[in-house]
Amino acid sequence: MVIRLALPLLAATGVFANPKRGLVFVPNEDHPEDNQIWPEDSAISWYYNYESRPSPAFADVSRSDFAFVPMQWGVDANNPSDDTFLRDVEEHLDSGWNITHVLGFNEPDGTFDIGGSDVLPEVAAEAWVVNFEPLAKRGVKLGLPACTGGWDGMPWLRQFLGNCSEILSDGEDGKKNCTWDFLPVHWWPGVEIWVTEYAYAHKSLDEVQEHFNTTIEYFDDTDFIGGYTYFGAFRSEVSNVGPDVTFLNNDGELTDVGSWYMGRSATGVEPQSGQGESAMINWVIVLGSMGMVTALLL
Repeated sequence: MVIRLALPLLAATGVFANPKRGLVFVPNEDHPEDNQIWPEDSAISWYYNYESRPSPAFADVSRSDFAFVPMQWGVDANNPSDDTFLRDVEEHLDSGWNITHVLGFNEPDGTFDIGGSDVLPEVAAEAWVVNFEPLAKRGVKLGLPACTGGWDGMPWLRQFLGNCSEILSDGEDGKKNCTWDFLPVHWWPGVEIWVTEYAYAHKSLDEVQEHFNTTIEYFDDTDFIGGYTYFGAFRSEVSNVGPDVTFLNNDGELTDVGSWYMGRSATGVEPQSGQGESAMINWVIVLGSMGMVTALLL
């Protein structure tokens, strides 16, 4: 199955909107002008922001041109039955939003200090039954939790599915399986998937560009890849995955990779060029999981 987000085949500018190509959106509070780059004259057709509500930065952008995919990033272990995510998504649906897909927990097998949501499988399963199973009944496609590429990823997912099925089967005559439609990954299991974070981390510019062009062609041409989002929609100076993987240089200008991802021509702008500002990034990501993706995509 290839994702269909009810998107235009051709933007008004002549750049083809790619129904698979999405954006991992990390807002830039220091340079809010950067946030407006992605929806304009772009092949990027959908985005997620690790949250259940759309980003205010795109409030004036047509939802039919730039679709929002909600995510429940983690779970409060003290209150796994909290239904805030469900209520947020249902509010979108009831107000006429065309929410077709949602994403489960982000790297639940990873600890907080490395960017994971650090959720036990049995706790995640309880939250899933409360927040995701009702959405399936409304026709929304469910993306399973995206585990890391570490050794604990697959065992975590197996236990989660078992716990979820046990909850759903309680009191039933027969076993009832956990509902899901696709598998978001930061690794490579060989099934129908969305690659929700990838980049060739901490490599030279030539290596980054070669890897980018090879993988994006493969993703576009492979049927079991339902969607993908490159991790690089920020400036070089704040990148914690290497200075040459980014979509923007230090002055907020599109690099070759950034421009290519948006469906445009090369710009000749090198990621580490520009003056920029010395700033510490205020978010983290699991480098190990992206390293695993990279290794398996070569």
